[in-house]
Amino acid sequence: MLAAIVTFLYSAPKISFKFFRSLRKVALGKTIFLALVWTYVTTILPVIIGNGGWNTGFILFAAGRFFFVYAICILFDYRDRQDDQAAGIRSLITFLSEGSITALFILSLLAFMICSLLMLNYDYSISSVIILLIPGIITAAFYDYARKNFSDLFYYLALDGLMALSALMMLVARI
Repeated sequence: MLAAIVTFLYSAPKISFKFFRSLRKVALGKTIFLALVWTYVTTILPVIIGNGGWNTGFILFAAGRFFFVYAICILFDYRDRQDDQAAGIRSLITFLSEGSITALFILSLLAFMICSLLMLNYDYSISSVIILLIPGIITAAFYDYARKNFSDLFYYLALDGLMALSALMMLVARI
C-alpha cells in the first residue's frame, strides 16, 4: 500500500486538477523520489515480505541499487526535461546544466560501484558483485547515446531492462 501511495504521489503533478498541478512547483526531488520508490519496490519490499535479515551487506546492496536506479532515472528525466519545462514541472534535472547533469550521473554510478564493491566485505562472492556491476557499466557506456537518442524502444527496453539484467544473469549463473 505504501508503494502504491508513493507511486501515485510521483505521478500526481501530471494530473490536470488544480491541487495536483500545484505539486509541480515542489517536485524538485522527483527523480530521487522515483529512484527511492523503485528501490523500495524491487529491493527492500521483497526482503520485508520474505522476512529477510537486515545487515550491512543488504544495506550496501539496497544503497547500491538506489544509486544505480537513480542514474537510470537521471537519463529518463534528461529525455523528458524539455517537456517538463514546458509543462512547468520542476525537477533537479530541469535546473542543472549539461555538465552538472553529467557530474550527477557519474557520482551516482560511482556510489553504486562503491556500494557494490564494499559488499565483498560481507560474504558476497566476487562473481555476484561482478554480475551486479555489469548493468552499471553498460549504463555508463549508454550515457552519450541516451542523451541524443530519445527513442521509447531504447529507453523502455534497454534502460529499463538494465534494472532486471543482474537478476536475470544471477538466475542463469545458478542453473
